[in-house]
Amino acid sequence: MMMTITEIFKSIQGESTYAGLPCSFIRTTGCNLRCVWCDTEYAFYGGKQMTISEIVASIEPHQCNLVEITGGEPLLQSEVSQLAEELIRKKYTVLIETGGALDISALPKAVIKIMDIKCPDSGMMQEMDWSNLEKLTPQDEVKFVINSRIDYDWAVKILNDSQLHRRNVVLFSPVYRKMQPEVLAEWILKDNLPVRFQIQLHKVLWGETPGK
Repeated sequence: MMMTITEIFKSIQGESTYAGLPCSFIRTTGCNLRCVWCDTEYAFYGGKQMTISEIVASIEPHQCNLVEITGGEPLLQSEVSQLAEELIRKKYTVLIETGGALDISALPKAVIKIMDIKCPDSGMMQEMDWSNLEKLTPQDEVKFVINSRIDYDWAVKILNDSQLHRRNVVLFSPVYRKMQPEVLAEWILKDNLPVRFQIQLHKVLWGETPGK
């Protein structure tokens, strides 16, 4: 059983409620979306064919219990469920970052899904699979990447209409070097939103260096 992998590396988890923890990253190749602010276009193509056993063996030297499968879009490769199951069997805590356009229900229940809801400025809002909201479990987290006031107001409406925060951690994140973090923070404070503000910690540390 083969997967196409762009890179495997150890870093500091930069997002979600797991931010700040050492984490092994498995970045799959390929994405069905083209967000205008995408920071991982290098993962759209290429990659290396690896078996699930080879992938798992590659992270073992990291001696890190937390693993994130990211992309690209991991759910484009059906084998991702088997990879997650094997990691869980080996007692890893498994996070999967997904863009929200593909069905998340095939993933093992123990996987912690970090699911984007694409805002208008991403250009990919129309690709969202809204049925995924009903498939989230309480351990999962939902992320809005905010680029403008338009994005913010839209995200607040989604939040209020769906009452997402009553079931899941909701993350609001500014687009790196485009949305001023302090402005987004002030909006959240003014509106007293029940969300977690986050900055991509790995970019604070290393900028946009691949494999960090």
